[in-house]
Amino acid sequence: MAQPAGSAQPSFTLPIPTRAPVGRQVRVPKTAELVAGQLRRQIVRGELQPGDALPSESMLMEQFGISRPTLREAFRVLESEALISVRRGAHGGARVSAPDAEVAARYAGLILEYRGATLGDVYQAAAFIEPPCARQLATKHTPEDIARLREAIAAEKAVLEDPLALVDAQDAFHTLLVELTGNQTLILLSGMLRFIIDRANASQVAQVSETGTPTAQARKGHRAHVKLVGLIEAGKADEAEKLWQRHIAGADDYINAAGPKTVLDLLGD
Repeated sequence: MAQPAGSAQPSFTLPIPTRAPVGRQVRVPKTAELVAGQLRRQIVRGELQPGDALPSESMLMEQFGISRPTLREAFRVLESEALISVRRGAHGGARVSAPDAEVAARYAGLILEYRGATLGDVYQAAAFIEPPCARQLATKHTPEDIARLREAIAAEKAVLEDPLALVDAQDAFHTLLVELTGNQTLILLSGMLRFIIDRANASQVAQVSETGTPTAQARKGHRAHVKLVGLIEAGKADEAEKLWQRHIAGADDYINAAGPKTVLDLLGD
């Protein structure tokens, strides 16, 4: 698909594989991988924005000096990474997608499944990340941070009678707690863990609350969230961190008491 008139065409130059040291075997990347790598770099550097249409296949083939099958193989690589979406047909083409943390979370889930990781492993990892975030926010926060946390609390309160919606709202609170630190690495790592934890929470609620009655554990969690916001606003860093450690440990015990024990139990088909 051609780019809109007046937009600048990105330039494409395939990197030349470097020569390996003598005696060391090296895998030479396929041409499709080199093409995918060039496009990937332009996407993550912001040279190609989400929603941008890539040039037509014929233009890309000419610019890269490659065949159509090679280009389509490169597209499949980028599609598997959720960096582009491709529509087939006469009016189709490739468009850029924003890198998605959920894709990374799904792949991490596969690795954890393969390694036989328990949900206890996942909750323990979350316990290493989230409580220090609560401490940091109690030490340093803005009025806007507190407002967003209170909005998240209000969203939970609005769905206290809907167990599945409450799970989503409470998971969103956990996500926000890490997001407000502004640390992109922690946000990504936590997001990967939350993807698995969210599935565990939803699975447990579906098992014990088919009638739609909110569970005592969910209400207890809501009260902990309310208390945490108060501690953060008051600047009580030690208390905020300890509360959140207890909260995550309690959730771990609750899920493992009756729910799936491993990531494979939870995510496996």
